[in-house]
Amino acid sequence: AEHKIDLVEPNAYRLNFKPEDLLEGIVEIQASGSGYLVVEDVEEDCYVYSKHMINALHKDKVLALKTIRKGKSEAYVLKVLERANTQFIGVYHRKSTEKYGFVVVDKSKIHVDFYIDEMDSMGAQHGHKVVIELKNWPPYATSPSGTIVNILGDSGEHQTEMHAILAEYGLPAEFPAELETLAESLSDGITPQEVSKRRDMRSILTFTIDPADAKDFDDALSFEDLGNGLYEIGVHIADVSHYIVPGTALDDEAYARATSVYLVDRVVPMLPERLSNGVCSLRPHEDKLTFSAVFQMDENAKIHAQWFGRTLIHSDQRFSYEQAQEIIELGEGTHAKELALMNKMAKIMREKRLNDGAISFDKLEVKFNLDESANPVGVYFKHSRDANKLIEEFMLLANRKVSEFVSLNADGTASKNTFVYRIHDDPDPDKLLSLKQFVKPFGYDLDLANPKAVAQSINRL
Repeated sequence: AEHKIDLVEPNAYRLNFKPEDLLEGIVEIQASGSGYLVVEDVEEDCYVYSKHMINALHKDKVLALKTIRKGKSEAYVLKVLERANTQFIGVYHRKSTEKYGFVVVDKSKIHVDFYIDEMDSMGAQHGHKVVIELKNWPPYATSPSGTIVNILGDSGEHQTEMHAILAEYGLPAEFPAELETLAESLSDGITPQEVSKRRDMRSILTFTIDPADAKDFDDALSFEDLGNGLYEIGVHIADVSHYIVPGTALDDEAYARATSVYLVDRVVPMLPERLSNGVCSLRPHEDKLTFSAVFQMDENAKIHAQWFGRTLIHSDQRFSYEQAQEIIELGEGTHAKELALMNKMAKIMREKRLNDGAISFDKLEVKFNLDESANPVGVYFKHSRDANKLIEEFMLLANRKVSEFVSLNADGTASKNTFVYRIHDDPDPDKLLSLKQFVKPFGYDLDLANPKAVAQSINRL
């Protein structure tokens, strides 16, 4: 057998290996402490026993030595090159008689407990959920040592666990005070000079359709009968850029957050509440600044003309999805005629989109009923119905037409304009073949001949 260690002189040894046996990769560790070394562009992963992980943690980048044992690739971690994470969330355990404690990390793939010296405990009590910072972990030491940097509260309590989720994913629980002050100082007044720069659509019927508990209304639809068999449908998006100037502190914060995050009982907004739920929210009976895509369409959803630009709107009605759905189903109620016609157009656009090869992403969404303390007391399934699909189709129409407006010249040739496009990549052929084999015993088949056939097959599943 090939020797991995050579005796070079009495009591002196050296590793015997080929340079290609040294690998840099990412360790993926299981709850047992063992796992795999994943190396880019290398098809076979190397198994790593827990005793050979030394001081590596899940997703760390490491230097490792590859070996073959009983015909299978294994690896020994030699050194941690880069930590994937240095902060962790867990529960502090400490006996009253001891001067130290341990934190058991929530994530099962963090296979070791963190030693916490009394001086590094921040006064945390047994059972507290805490955030810890990795202090050090010498190779071959039994446990890493850490420092508690935040005490979230008693483990198991609702607010504690929600804050633990926020901390786990690096989501800020609140905005810095100076940003809140800056947001409050922004004026929501609309000057005559600003009105003159925009298409004034305040006299046109406009409404929003959102979840019943929504507070940030960022899109709206407008409807006008032009009297010649054509209808003008406007898709309006709040003009946040009017208030958020590039390079300012508010812009930097929005850039860092990237999006609003919706949890069961709260929203972590991209912008302070003054903006997200106030100035930039298309609330009913208020004048608002918007960007709009406006289409002249017939009742068969054929587009005869289109316009894009800055607008000024005034929402006349705020519908919940449930309210709009009831009006559509009964055919009576506030703006029933307009909703019925727009629903007809939406169904035509949806049918054409699916026939052209789009994949339907309809699925049941799990929602929770919460009590006054935001504790879940029930669960229900949210179905996508006509009112949801009405909004979806007109938003997709606006996105698609804006994309064409930017990317194509009037004659249909590519404009070569720089633009951010939101597209879905083609499905992975190997995964499609696996899906085909998986569903076949259940009496289903997938047609993999071309993208359109694939989409239609998936939609039929």
